[in-house]
Amino acid sequence: MFTTVEDVKQLLAQGKSLILAGDESLLRALPRGPWIGGTIPYFMTSDGGRTSREHIFVCEVPAIACGARAAVYDQASIPRIFVDSPDPGYTILILPAFSRLHECFALDCPLYEQQFFKSVAGWVAGTHLDDVGRMKPKVFAGATGDTLEDKGVAMHVALPSTHQARIGIVNIFEPSDGEEIQFPESGFQASECIVAGQRENVVDYMSRRGLDLRLPLVSDMFGTKVNVSIQSLDLTGRVVKFFAPVFKGVGYRPAKPVSAYSERFLAAIPASAEPPVFSCNCVLNYLHGSLEGRRTGALQGPMTFGEIAYQLLNQTLVQINIEQRK
Repeated sequence: MFTTVEDVKQLLAQGKSLILAGDESLLRALPRGPWIGGTIPYFMTSDGGRTSREHIFVCEVPAIACGARAAVYDQASIPRIFVDSPDPGYTILILPAFSRLHECFALDCPLYEQQFFKSVAGWVAGTHLDDVGRMKPKVFAGATGDTLEDKGVAMHVALPSTHQARIGIVNIFEPSDGEEIQFPESGFQASECIVAGQRENVVDYMSRRGLDLRLPLVSDMFGTKVNVSIQSLDLTGRVVKFFAPVFKGVGYRPAKPVSAYSERFLAAIPASAEPPVFSCNCVLNYLHGSLEGRRTGALQGPMTFGEIAYQLLNQTLVQINIEQRK
């Protein structure tokens, strides 16, 4: 639901548990209650991609839920996120972009207990792109009224034993043919890479290949295509910065070019009898795919600085569906 502050206040007055996305000023105007939120002004709406500082996107905990519990996580407690997630049920996690917690989760979550055994999805809060570096992304704990720059918030949603949550990931990117690139260290930036067994400066490699920096690097992680988007090339420092970490020893290939983003998303989204209870898309898809005013099916939600589906993702669409157990 893409709506106003006053409508959100009415939902909270009715006792609804909510996951919210919107401009910081709007989220600050809300009363305390059973909600969590994160800053972002980009959205998938029923009318297509849209930028707005006047509206809030509302994801309501579904009526079928047995209960919902909001929680705040810091660097010490975030490794418990999968353990804390209800089964059956799901968790929506929101992290502030560029925070230490964002970095720790991205690098360390493959080591977290019960990863891939629980349904944890969510997104990375951001800002208007004009405000990057000037304003910090924030998350909100509605129960206490706290505005947080270095902690995350989660909504744990329990389901009846007759139902289960399923996370879907739509990735329209395919790895290109040719040489594989690896990195000697894990992290959000790299100065060196390994190509055909030889070390090379990563800026030199990308320049030599003439890579389109709008396209991610694609790896195969446990049989799933995982994107790492390129944030910037520092030609002076000869360093490449990424929006998600690259991992030591994992093979990556540049993505093949994509045309007709919205059509590709429409074709790739699996048909479902019921709309998802949560979905989000990447702001880079919004920008590079010219999704302003263009629809990606019936899916609605925030366009984010990163998607979470068991781990941090880039340039994907993530959704949670509730299914009846067979």
